[in-house]
Amino acid sequence: MIIEGVHIAPVTGPDIPSGYIRIEGDRIAELGPGPAPQAPGEPRIDGSGCLATPGLVNTHHHLYQWATQGLAQDATLFEWLVASYRVWAAMDAEVVKGAAAAGLGYLALSGCTLSSDHHYIFPSGRGDLFAAEIEAARDLGIRFHPARGSMDRGHSQGGLPPDEVVEDRDTVLAATEAAIDAYHDPSPSSMLRVAVAPCSPFSVSGELMTEAARLARAKGVRLHTHLAETPDEDEHCAARFGMRPVDYMDKLGWLGPDVWFAHTVHLAAADMDKLAATGTGSAHCPTSNGRVGAGIAPVSEMLRRGVNVGLGVDGNASSELTTLSGEMRQALLFQRAVHGPTALTARKALELATLGGARNLGRDGELGSLEPGKLADLALWRMDTAFAAAVDDPVFALVMAARQPPLARLLVGGRTVVADDRLTTVDQEESGRAGAHAHRRLVRLAEERGFTIAREVHR
Repeated sequence: MIIEGVHIAPVTGPDIPSGYIRIEGDRIAELGPGPAPQAPGEPRIDGSGCLATPGLVNTHHHLYQWATQGLAQDATLFEWLVASYRVWAAMDAEVVKGAAAAGLGYLALSGCTLSSDHHYIFPSGRGDLFAAEIEAARDLGIRFHPARGSMDRGHSQGGLPPDEVVEDRDTVLAATEAAIDAYHDPSPSSMLRVAVAPCSPFSVSGELMTEAARLARAKGVRLHTHLAETPDEDEHCAARFGMRPVDYMDKLGWLGPDVWFAHTVHLAAADMDKLAATGTGSAHCPTSNGRVGAGIAPVSEMLRRGVNVGLGVDGNASSELTTLSGEMRQALLFQRAVHGPTALTARKALELATLGGARNLGRDGELGSLEPGKLADLALWRMDTAFAAAVDDPVFALVMAARQPPLARLLVGGRTVVADDRLTTVDQEESGRAGAHAHRRLVRLAEERGFTIAREVHR
């Protein structure tokens, strides 16, 4: 396949205003300026008027939360969690499959070719929830990096979640190891890798955090958890452990180039320096952080100090109908609102959404930029529409657009997943309806257990 006459934003080098990309198999064979070389018989795509970027990489998500969007609308993070845990306890594999089908389809329509997912609630007797979301990703055809999460500190042990949604440590470790053995594919062209992801310092014991890190490193997979999202977490760690969250993670052996944290909103300078020195990454989720009033992560300062940062949509229950492409704009605006107009450029925002995310997931050698030899995961954005054409710089137009430009094509390993803003591998309307069905089913299951869904937290 050859894409020709396209504006190329490689991420690792200067733009090519009019060039070509040639794909062989699942990889980029070559790219460059000017017309494509003659290659008789190879199909060609007219890329004129389009911007080619690497496929976007989502480094933090909770797909099951598609089924509980719009709940606890005015709550802080901890209030929102307390209102949600007992509803989530009613989920089953059917809910997760439908929510994942909708959530992943929505991500693909916003330019995402690789998504992580952090699933950490596994109610007993509700089916294989981890397998359900993996099946949805396979149906759609995007790369998937689910993280087998866990919680073992319920309310009776000083944790935030109710006891009914936590597991014991032995169960967690056995199930996590089984998930890695069943699904993790370390090959360079892998469509599916698995990470280990105890939920957070306020819902997981230090013993489980330590054992989980040992398991992940023995298996050669990555580590992920929430960290430093709110001042409440700082206070919790200070009261219970006598230290800040980053220092606590350091004590447990949770810093290193195989680790990425979600959020990292409340960091001191020393925290950022520790992350940079150890190669520990961060997943920035600006819309979700704003929705629950958690604050604005110091992204520009983290970058200045050498911390790798990727982007994440986060679960849709705290980031309703948020697109991954839109998180580039949110990240840029949040940093500029606090630190001035040079705090984050449009091209750096694009890098966060692509190469920064690939680094977090350990795939920057294969993904995240447009270069010969890398996987042919790329997005073609239609930038010549009547309104968008007024902006000469297509990268700036893409990042700043409150309304996403049309997605002419999304390729994953050279295979078309989206064409002309429509999913091609699955029925788009059916995916959307699956998400709505998952919501209705979860509401019914929760009400059968005696829990009424609260739309708002009333004070």
